[in-house]
Amino acid sequence: MVIDPDAFLETADGRVWTAERSAEAWRLAREALRGALAAGSVRRVVVVCGLQGAGKSTGIARQEPASGTVFFDAALPGARHRAPIIAIARAFGVPVEAVWIRAPLAVALERNRRRPADLCVPEASIRSVDRLFEPPVPAEGWASVRIVEA
Repeated sequence: MVIDPDAFLETADGRVWTAERSAEAWRLAREALRGALAAGSVRRVVVVCGLQGAGKSTGIARQEPASGTVFFDAALPGARHRAPIIAIARAFGVPVEAVWIRAPLAVALERNRRRPADLCVPEASIRSVDRLFEPPVPAEGWASVRIVEA
């Protein structure tokens, strides 16, 4: 299972972003995680973070399907952004792992330019995540932290 807050921004006309829709998408993504964990069959949560355009979704798509694993796919630049996801998983007693897809800003920007128009992230947003990004560290509460070079 993959939970991507951006999926909750999809409409019949493509992805539509507003601040209000974004806040609701994040609420729905956290609720989806709680629901999956409440079902009792999830054995681990893997948070895949990094710049937009780094290759997070592509990397997840290349994984062999693993029953009992939930992937949470989002930029999550800082510990404060990741903390709610960790807290939800830990409340259900499920270990949560971090995978940081580390990509140079230039690579992320170029990949973003090649996306369909409704999936492009504003360049300013990618640059903001790059400035704010704090590498995940075990002290945040991760069961493990892995860095994947894009």
